Amino acid sequence: MPHSSKKYRKQAASAARSSSGSRTLTYAIVAVIVVVIAAAAGWYVYTNYLGTSTSTTTVASNNSLIYAKIYTSVGPIEVELFATQTPQTVANFVNLSKTGFYDNLVWHRIVKGFVIQTGDPTTRNGGGNRATWGEGGSPHTIPLEIVPSLHNDYGYLGVARASSPNSGSSQFYINLANNTNLDGQYTVFGKVISGMNYALEIANVPVNSQDQPITPIYMTNVTILSGGP
Repeated sequence: MPHSSKKYRKQAASAARSSSGSRTLTYAIVAVIVVVIAAAAGWYVYTNYLGTSTSTTTVASNNSLIYAKIYTSVGPIEVELFATQTPQTVANFVNLSKTGFYDNLVWHRIVKGFVIQTGDPTTRNGGGNRATWGEGGSPHTIPLEIVPSLHNDYGYLGVARASSPNSGSSQFYINLANNTNLDGQYTVFGKVISGMNYALEIANVPVNSQDQPITPIYMTNVTILSGGP
């Protein structure tokens, strides 16, 4: 019996060592699994963060501001266009500019202290019938886009039109005063950010009884500086 008990103790010790080894192995496997899961979770968070950052950058680049430079006989007028608030009007203006539609058109309506206006293709190079200046436009019309927060203030650009609210096309004007009486009737789609002195210089040229410049003053070209619909 003592012999048998000694043998049993040896077997028990062996079994204990085996059990301890099994537990150690199990703990090691569990630790490895935990590390793998943690690493995977960390990688997911990291890549998800990168994805969010990339998306934000893309959205920001798509919402870049649009500027245009209106070259005139007396000097350039740089404007900011309100593409977010008046998308159809700005898209039309950008397209006309890029196709050369605005090249060498006369500022056919000049009213000191009120507006200067251009964009009629019949005035190109100072030609056409002066009696019809102001009646022409592009082949396409654009709808009225009224934004309550945008006003016909000094230096702001508006779309000229005929009697129909949705008859605007290529003609536009620059306000030389706070013409808030025009609000709600004409689309305001941009503002002058530099070169307003040239707009005022145009306003000071001699005009005839129809508010046309006696000696033509031109919008020679419009260049889109950044962005575009």
